[in-house]
Amino acid sequence: MTRAFNFSAGPATLPEAVLRQAQAEMLDWNGIGASIVEISHRSQDFIAVAAQAEADLRALIGIPDDYAVLFLSGGATTHQALLALNFAAPGQVVDYVVTGHWGKTAIRQARPYCTVNIAADGEAGGFHDIPARDTWQLTPGAAYVHITANETIHGVEFRDTPDVGDVPLFADFSSSIASEPLDVSKYGVIYAGAQKNLGPVGVAVVIIRKDLFERAGQPRADIFDYRSHAERDSMLNTPPTWNWYLAGLVFKWMLAEGGVAEFARRNAVKSSLVYGAIDASGGFYRNEVVPAARSRMNIPFFLPDDTLTARFVAESKTAGLLALKGHKAVGGIRASLYNALPVEGAQALVDFMRDFQQRNG
Repeated sequence: MTRAFNFSAGPATLPEAVLRQAQAEMLDWNGIGASIVEISHRSQDFIAVAAQAEADLRALIGIPDDYAVLFLSGGATTHQALLALNFAAPGQVVDYVVTGHWGKTAIRQARPYCTVNIAADGEAGGFHDIPARDTWQLTPGAAYVHITANETIHGVEFRDTPDVGDVPLFADFSSSIASEPLDVSKYGVIYAGAQKNLGPVGVAVVIIRKDLFERAGQPRADIFDYRSHAERDSMLNTPPTWNWYLAGLVFKWMLAEGGVAEFARRNAVKSSLVYGAIDASGGFYRNEVVPAARSRMNIPFFLPDDTLTARFVAESKTAGLLALKGHKAVGGIRASLYNALPVEGAQALVDFMRDFQQRNG
């Protein structure tokens, strides 16, 4: 079987080695006579898998001991609401920096529980850049400042961690976590849906500086309380065990491949190839993001008209390049270059782009 190169924005491509291991272990995991999907999450067998996954993620990203690591159900959007419930008092101001679609989504989840101050917003400029830090209107004493580290749809990425003073910085890292070295200590909370760079859809990683658990937050059911989940090692209720196990396999694979430093190198090569092809096309392909804010993970670009765009999508699929159609919010083409996509995939896309332009330009 020949696997295509998958440029899906999420659920996204997974390492072939991980998929083959999961396939081999599906019916009989670790010689116990049953699948890991079928065993209790409270069994010593699964508890060991969960503990190893946390240890490997800590090693992969460099998570300090004074941070808790949670593996929970619900995507990033769920946790955008839980952040406000757990870490903001009723009506307290929270600051949001909006750099794209998912920043706007995060605001909608927080608004029922706190007072949202939009400290900066790139929408007037089409979300083609990150508002300059000296223009942000931050609130003294805010509960937290929230950013979206990488905007999956608009292709805008923070290339440096912004300084927000004494207020804790919360960040949605769903589409860029573990893609390059990260100083976790600069953040109060990092959260990410796993389905782009860390594993399959269905599990989210939430990394929380432990002193934040001292905040009372707002009245909430126990199942929505991060402290309760931390006290129970993410097993307050039945967790998504298969997804957690698969994510653990991805962590091991990444460590064996050389860790985040190696993936930063590969991701720089991949994104340079694709942006290079866009910039060298004489305007046939165009990316509208300011170069300093260009995402390494998600590259949206546009062709001269909708007819060519549709033809590009159809022909690329036939050529074994999957899921290149742009998000409905912006149209065009989008190539997602997550960790599990090999450099060969980016090169295959570039070769196709050049050929397509020659035939249609």
